[in-house]
Parts: sequence; structure tokens; C-alpha cells
Amino acid sequence: MDHAPSQHETGWDVRQRIRRGAWTQPTQGMAPGYVQANLAILPRDLAADFQRFCMLNPRPCPLLATSEPGDPSLPTLGKDIDIRTDIGTYRVWRDGVMTEEVHDIAHLWRDDLVAFLLGCSHSFEEALLADGLRLRHFDEGKAVPVYTTNVPTTPAGPFHGPLVVSMRPFRPAEAIRAIQITSRFPSVHGAPVHIGKPEMIGIHDLAKVDAGGVVSVAEDELPLFWACGVTPQAVVAASKPPFCITHAPGCMLVTDLLNSRLAVF
Repeated sequence: MDHAPSQHETGWDVRQRIRRGAWTQPTQGMAPGYVQANLAILPRDLAADFQRFCMLNPRPCPLLATSEPGDPSLPTLGKDIDIRTDIGTYRVWRDGVMTEEVHDIAHLWRDDLVAFLLGCSHSFEEALLADGLRLRHFDEGKAVPVYTTNVPTTPAGPFHGPLVVSMRPFRPAEAIRAIQITSRFPSVHGAPVHIGKPEMIGIHDLAKVDAGGVVSVAEDELPLFWACGVTPQAVVAASKPPFCITHAPGCMLVTDLLNSRLAVF
């Protein structure tokens, strides 16, 4: 395994480390300034329905790029990207069940597979930190907490399932600023979808996460919930397509795009 992430790495640098098997862990904090992306790979006969699902659910599934069937490259996202090797850990799903985690999917690649790359909250987190806001999961050395809600996504074809959210706590004045900042980044989930009162979206215990770590929330803080790119995995579990590949939570494709280019003023 390689050394810890460097603040001077580019997206291309990170992809090379991952491609040679030297990094299989989450990519949070790697290649500062570069856009990271969630992944869903589906057979071509389901691709049109999934693309429509993304269009109908732009908050959890902001579509950054789609590959051509059978083509593992994504030239609009970066130089020499190979989606079969450039994510540290993949999840393989069969009939809605996650059957294995692997570090390379070259042996699973088929001529009919289409890759969908979706915006990731790592991009807006960088903007929050640049504005001086603290992120509790960073301070506590954990992955951001992720929860499955009781809020349904808008279905498309066979695809349906619950919205998944990530949570970051802030004091009220900081929460207002966090909302203002993240609303400028619609291509990476945008503003929160829910503020406070987690029970209203089916989250009854913040200590019971579906992914990520458990973070502390002070009495004078509000939990803010953002739509999360893990939503497609909940949708795959609910919709049960015969075959799908996703990223493992936190293990993103690090692109050559700059986060600063995603801001809407």
C-alpha cells in the first residue's frame, strides 16, 4: 500500500495509484480541488431507464458523464480513465444483492456495459472548508454518516427505491451559510434536502448509520441532510437488476475536472 494521500496529487496521480493496486481505501481528501464521482454500471438494455431515473432524481443522482456501451474510457472526465481499474473498491450486485467487493473489474467487463458517473459531496465539502466551516466527520477522523430514508425517489422504468442521505451537523448560523454555499453546486447534490428532525425522514437514531461513521451532534446543532450518491445502491437493492457494479461507499473515481468549475453563481 502506498503512502498517505498527498495534498499535491492530481486526479491523474490518484488514478495511477489506484490502477496499480496501491490504494483501495476511500478517496476523501485525495487530490484536493479535483471532482470525485460516484459510479453505477448497468447493461445497455437498462441504461436508458437508469439515465431517465437520474434525470428525474437530480439531487441524489447528478449525472456527470455516461460511457459508450462496452467502452471503459470517459474522456470528458479525464485523461486515460479506465473505469475497470481506476476505482479502489467496487461492489458487484446480482439480482439486487451485493455479492462481492473487488479492486478491479476487468474480468467482469462486457461489451454491453454502460458506466454512469454521478456528482459527489466531496466537491462541496471542499467549498465548505474553504469558507471556514468545520466538518465533524473530518474533525473526528471518520467517513461522513450515511442513512437510508423513508423518502421515495421518483421511479423510472424498473428503477425505484429510497433516497439515501449524508449528514453534517452545524450550529444554526453555520447551517445557513452551509446551505448558501452548497446551493451553488447543483451538479454535486446542491443544498440539503432536509434540516433537523431526522425522524421526519425515517431516521430514528443518528447512531445507527447505513454507511460511514457515527459523529457527535451537540445540543445546539442541527443535523443537515444532503442527498447522497449511495442512493443508486439502495435503488439497485430495491429494483433487483440482474447485474450491476457500483463503487464501494467512499471509493470514488477521481477525475481531472476542477471543483471550482462546478460552482454556479
